[in-house]
Amino acid sequence: MKKDIHVAHSPDSDDAFMFYALATRKIDTRELNYVHTLSDIETLNKKAMKGEYEVSAISFHAYAYMADQYALLSCGASMGRNYGPIVVSGKPIRAKSLATNVVAVPGTLTSAFLTLRLFEPDVQYKVVPFDRILDEVQKGNYDAGVLIHEGQLTYRELGLHKVVDLGQWWLKQTGLPLPLGGNIIRRDLGQKLMERVAQDIRNSIQYALDHREEAMAYAIQFSRGLDTQRVDRFIGMYVNELTLDYGSEGRQAVRRLFQEAYKKKIIPDRVALEFI
Repeated sequence: MKKDIHVAHSPDSDDAFMFYALATRKIDTRELNYVHTLSDIETLNKKAMKGEYEVSAISFHAYAYMADQYALLSCGASMGRNYGPIVVSGKPIRAKSLATNVVAVPGTLTSAFLTLRLFEPDVQYKVVPFDRILDEVQKGNYDAGVLIHEGQLTYRELGLHKVVDLGQWWLKQTGLPLPLGGNIIRRDLGQKLMERVAQDIRNSIQYALDHREEAMAYAIQFSRGLDTQRVDRFIGMYVNELTLDYGSEGRQAVRRLFQEAYKKKIIPDRVALEFI
């Protein structure tokens, strides 16, 4: 009898691309049966706090509060090298003025919010569902908003202005890519099973990279209206060699993010990292 492993991730084109081979059974997972649950990242962050799924995509910010229960998989990370969440506004404003403007953010556990706080510790903010931030800023309901996902490629067409690209800022500060999301696995599965699952997910990512057109055709249904060219660009931004394995640079980037967050008292404790 097969053993169910519940895998939770976002209904986004990059996650869909990553998990395509697992979701459509393109790879042999032997006695393991992967059951997929799709939900927005802030919901996944909160459910992971309760240990709800064996495997879940999460924001690195949220991982600071669950490292005792979950280990990080060494594959499946989304990192921005000189790009990342973008703060946009309806009319041009200076980045230094964010402390006096209300910024719509996609959730307090997101890495986008953590990086915004590192950039401007005194930022005024309001939580808004990530897929409504573009519209809300365009309507003038908020002075600015933090864009994650596809809005990073489309905001100019709506007449919005870039205030700061947090991934570019982070690279200037640290010389490192900005860690945004990762995959975690529940420690109570035991070392052997954790390693098996890690290998299956790595195989899924490798399959998508090796069969790009096929995986893209599947992922485009999760792209919220982007054309094929932009979906391809978006996936390329967040599924790349660092997704297959953090490598020393990726691990260093995650450590640095948590060090800075702890130093600025954004997270309460130091985070011990273990990669499976």
